[in-house]
Parts: sequence; C-alpha cells; structure tokens
Amino acid sequence: MDFALTNEQESIRDSVEKICARFDDEYWSRLDREGGFPEQFFQQLAKDGWLGIAIPEVYGGSGMKIADAAIMMEAIARSGAGMSGASAVHINVFGLHPVAVFGNDDQKRRALPPMARGEVKTCFAVTEPNTGLNTTQLRTRAIRKGDLYVVNGQKVWISTAQVATKILLLARTTPLEEVQKPTQGLTLFYTDFDRSRIQVHEIEKMGRKCVDSNELFIENFEIPVEDRIGEEGRGFEYILHGMNTERIMIAAEAIGLGRLALQRATKYATERIVFNRPIGKNQAIQHPLAQNWMQLEAAWLMTMQAAWQYDNGIPCGAAANASKYLAGEAGFEACTRAVMTHGGYGYAKEYQVERYLRESLIPRIAPISPELILCFIAEKVLGLPKSY
Repeated sequence: MDFALTNEQESIRDSVEKICARFDDEYWSRLDREGGFPEQFFQQLAKDGWLGIAIPEVYGGSGMKIADAAIMMEAIARSGAGMSGASAVHINVFGLHPVAVFGNDDQKRRALPPMARGEVKTCFAVTEPNTGLNTTQLRTRAIRKGDLYVVNGQKVWISTAQVATKILLLARTTPLEEVQKPTQGLTLFYTDFDRSRIQVHEIEKMGRKCVDSNELFIENFEIPVEDRIGEEGRGFEYILHGMNTERIMIAAEAIGLGRLALQRATKYATERIVFNRPIGKNQAIQHPLAQNWMQLEAAWLMTMQAAWQYDNGIPCGAAANASKYLAGEAGFEACTRAVMTHGGYGYAKEYQVERYLRESLIPRIAPISPELILCFIAEKVLGLPKSY
C-alpha cells in the first residue's frame, strides 16, 4: 500500500500548476463579472496536451489513468481557477468516455482526436426540466426515420451549450410503457450541435458565470444513424459507465477548491492583526481551519481510492459516490470558513473567497445531490430497503 504520488503524477501536478499560474485572480475575477468562456485558459491546456489526458493514445490523447486526471483537476481548481477553470475542461476528461468505450472505431476517430486537441467543445445533454435525477423518465424522444433519428424535447442545466459545436445527447427511442425495465429504451448520440434546431437559453446563476448553463429546446433535430453510440436502447447503460468517473472528477475539483480556500484563510489569519495579535493565534480561528484540513485530506484519500479502483477494473460505485459526497461537503465547509475567517472582508470580492463559496455549491449539488448519495450508500452498501 503506497499513498505517495508517483514521479509521473508529481510531474502532472507541477506542469498543470505552471500553466494555471499564468492566469491570476484578476483573470478569473473579470470572467466572474463579465462572463465569456475562458478560451485562453482552455487553449493553453490544449496546446500542452492536457485536454486529452484520459483519451487513449491511439486517438490522440495521453492515455493516462483516471487517478492522473483527478490530480490534474484538483490542481486546476486549487490554482485559483476554482470551478470556473475546472468546469471549462471537465467534459474533456470524462464526457466522451461512453464514446471511447462503446463507440465503434470510426466514431472514436471522428470524435476523440478533435476533443483532445481542443478543436471542439461538447455539451452533455441528459437532465430535463420535469425529471430531475430520475433519468429513466426522460421525455425527449428520438424517432427513427430511415437513416435518421428525429429528436424533439427539452433539456436543462446543460453546460457550455453557448459555445458547443458537438452534443452528447440521451433520448428515449422506445416509449416507457413498451419496455420491460425503465432503464431500457434510452439511446445515446454524439453529433453536431445544430443551432437551427436547438434553441439555447442561458440560465443566470450565482457563480461560475464564465461556464454557461442552459435550457435547450429541441425541435425536429435530425441525427444520422451513424452518430448513434452503441446499440439502440442501451444508452442508460452507457452513461452509467461514465458517471463514476464524473463523480471522481467532481470530488477532485471540490477538494482543490477547498484547499484553495483554506490556503487563503490561513494566510489571512497569519497576517491579520486584531488586539495586537494575529487572529490565527486564537483557537477559535485555528480549530475550524484544522478541521477543514482533516476533512479535505480524508476526502482526497477516498477520491484516490475510487480512482484506483476504477483504473484497476474494480467496482467503484460506492467509493466514487462517497468521494463526491465527502469532497462536496469538505469543500463547502472550507469555503464557508474562509469567508468567516476574513470577517467582513470575506464578503468583499477583492479577497476572492466569496467567489469560492459561491462556486463550492456546484460540486455539492451536481451531478447528484448529497441526499441521493446517502440513499445509494444506504441501499447498495448497507443493504437497507430502497427509499425512493
């Protein structure tokens, strides 16, 4: 049992940190105010080959492991980029995993190299306004007509749809009442984003303004049969394969953001003098920060365990969900404490920590709520009756 990073993993972390250091607080603050995709940051990571870290080498990527990708995502968030930077490249790491695993060779060659080079941006369209996390109840329909599928429906909370040129879309091809199990009859597609058939409405939100979130209105959107991933009706199975990797990535990002907040809080507590002494000398300041450190370290160990299990072909559902839960809570607590440590200044944008707190809610909520993770652990790990 070895808890140390390998030399290669340390090199990944150091190299990514050097790139991120070129993008300072003012860069991220400006994007937080004005919005607009962080294209310069995105392209710099692409130039140095990091966008394809987990894509197989034969398809233009680096062919590294999920643990390596988690180290990269933690470093991005911790650099000061927070969730704004992490979310800008997040889908490149995990998003096309279903294509890499279940796509045919032609689909892989069409989809993966451009993604690794940063030439395309993709959005992942699953969630819908009236179904939430109950994915089997999706209402978006894809009806086959000859060599095409015609899609109609709505999607919501779709990130990067304002800038995407491709879409990974899950739709129902067989009505729910005609399948034996609700998980059947859903089909996955990876195709061009046709803006003449997909209306994109941006959702104004409290944080991460530079990575847009949207509602999609899809009307008579035609998808060629050759853009269907795998077999018709097995899309739910395919996206499940990528969900554990997404939970691991989100966990790493939440931990990076929490560590960033803790670093800023610790620095401020050391420098801020009140009553002729640094406030960091007071146990009321020290103890919560020490707790934050322990919580973040524990979450990181669970995250790396989940990544190790995935990379070694071991079922990792429990560890991946647990890592996302623990990291989401630990990151949120660290960001909250950073604001409180700064006192009134924590509410000022100048000190950055209010931005971290706003962004820390993202990995708490998405892509699955903490409550549903607790339900999953209770049912799948503890063997308790299903509660929903």
